[in-house]
Formats: sequence, structure tokens, C-alpha cells
Amino acid sequence: MPALPATTALSSTVADAVAAGPTMLAAVSVGSIPLSDSIIWIAIAAFVVAMALEWSGNVDLARYVAAGAWVVFGVFWLTMVPHYYLEVKSPIETMLTLAALPLCAYTGYLLVQGRESLLLLSKAVAFMGLIYLPVETIPFVKTWLIETTAAQTHFGMELFGHSPGIEEGANGYQSRFAFDPDETVTGRTTYIVVSCTGIGSMAIFGGLIAAVKAPLKRKGAAFALAISVIWFLNLVRNVFIGLASPWGWFQQDIFVYIVTEYMGAPANRTSYLVSHNFIAQSLSIVALLGITYLVLRILPEVVEPLEDVLYILTGSEYDLADALGQEVRADGGERTPDAER
Repeated sequence: MPALPATTALSSTVADAVAAGPTMLAAVSVGSIPLSDSIIWIAIAAFVVAMALEWSGNVDLARYVAAGAWVVFGVFWLTMVPHYYLEVKSPIETMLTLAALPLCAYTGYLLVQGRESLLLLSKAVAFMGLIYLPVETIPFVKTWLIETTAAQTHFGMELFGHSPGIEEGANGYQSRFAFDPDETVTGRTTYIVVSCTGIGSMAIFGGLIAAVKAPLKRKGAAFALAISVIWFLNLVRNVFIGLASPWGWFQQDIFVYIVTEYMGAPANRTSYLVSHNFIAQSLSIVALLGITYLVLRILPEVVEPLEDVLYILTGSEYDLADALGQEVRADGGERTPDAER
């Protein structure tokens, strides 16, 4: 949920972006298509091809195609670094995007070296992309999701006694909360974008659940649980940021100093940046870990791709099923140490 900055602040940000020159890869286009969009479509297409090759029994070729897909996937995240650093000004997201390329390249290396289990994680990424990209690229789907999320967030604000109304935001959608009719005064007005809808987190869990082999009933239950919890927590997050920013809940001197001196942002965006980039994003990590645990209780098969993620990050093998006190039965169920055998 971006804050709509004052006109002078916006001009400053654009000037910074122009000054960045070659680093602004995300702004480059291939024809009418942004470079980053072209790269991510190529990556997801390669993941889908690798998935098809594995399904057809050509595992070795699938590994090499998936390895290439991971490298392209990493390059995509590299193109997004300027966006998160210069525009979003999110330390967490900037660090994650910077780390993505070496981690993705290492994943490709492991596939080339013969770690076939990573094909399951590659399949999960393919499904994630197939869930997320249509929302990002099909206009009517994107419009519906953004404007529905804005309406639901506004309803949440009304429960707390605030009814600012909704008007057209800087992104062209009916998604801006009209607390500040003249945004050049405070620069604190917020509006909903795709990342505020929770679709990214939904795609992650949807991809993991779709990739593993398990009874459809349990996969459906895990998916319903994950989506409903993400939707609710995302709504709470949006309401919190949407109220904290215009009302200046975090406009204290210490926060203003950090935002202006260390992030190069205008002082009037302090409440937005603190509530969004620090509080909400930090709590989102905790929430994702909690949702992962709940999903694992229903669908323990998801431990396999998660164990590979931990291996990529640490270089060590982990037995998450044992740590959680679960085992996956041959029939796709689970058993616990206390259960009768």
C-alpha cells in the first residue's frame, strides 16, 4: 500500500531514479513490455517446460531446463532492486531481492549437479507464477482484485469509525483512501496496489500445495486455510497502514530522523514507511511462518520443498518432519509419535 507523496517529493524520487542510470533495469522495456515482465514470463515458461519434461520421464533434461529457469528467475529479481530501493524504500525487500540472484544461481548449480529433489521446488515456482502472473497482466482481473481489496479495507476502516471514501489513485484504480483531498499538503494518502492484495503470499502457498502429491481433499483443506488466513491478516495490515499514514501515528522525531537521514525519504512519509516497511513487513514474516506451520499440520508433504529451501539457504540437510513430530504415510496421510501404529 504505497503512500502518495507530495509533488516535490515525487519529483525528487524520479530524479534519483534517472540519476541511477543503468541500475534502473526495471524501467527498460522490450517493445511495449517492461523488461522485468518479459524476464519473469521467460522464467515461468521455462519452469513449466521443466515440469512437463519431468512428467514425461525426461528427468535429466528437466534438471538442466529448470537450472536455466532458476538463473533467469534470479535475474528478474535483480531488475527489481531499484524499484524496492528507490521507490518502495523497503530495506527488507531490497535485501531479499539482492540475495535472490546468487541463491537462484546456486539452486541451478545444485540441479546441474544432480539434486533431483529440487525439481519439486521448481514445480512449485511454476505453479506460483501461473497463479500470480495472470493477476498482474490481465487488466480486468487486476482491476477487480485491487478495487475489491480497497473496498474491503475501507469497510475495515469504517468498523473503527473512519469513512474517508474511495477515489482514483495514482495507479488509475478506485483504490485511494480520500483522507487528504489535496495530497500536496501532507503526502500521507495511501492507495491499494497489487502487492496490497495478498496475492503474492497466496501464490506461494498455492504453488507449494499444488506441486506436492497428496489426496485432493487434504490439498483443498490446506489451500482454503492458507488463503483465508492470508486474506484476513492482509486486511488487518491494510487497515493499520491506511489509518497510521494519514493520521501520522509514527511522525515522532526519532522516526522522522531515521527516514530522512538513512532512507532519503521525505519527512511526511514517515508514518507510512514505519507502519508499512518496518512493522507490517516484519510481522508478515512471522505470519508466513505461522501459516506454514498450520499448512504442514494438514499437508505434511509440503516439508519436502521446504527442506530443499533450507538446504539452499544453509547448505545443511534438515528433517522438518521429524522436528514437527510428523511422518508422511505411504497413503499420503500423517502420523505423530503419539499416534497408534
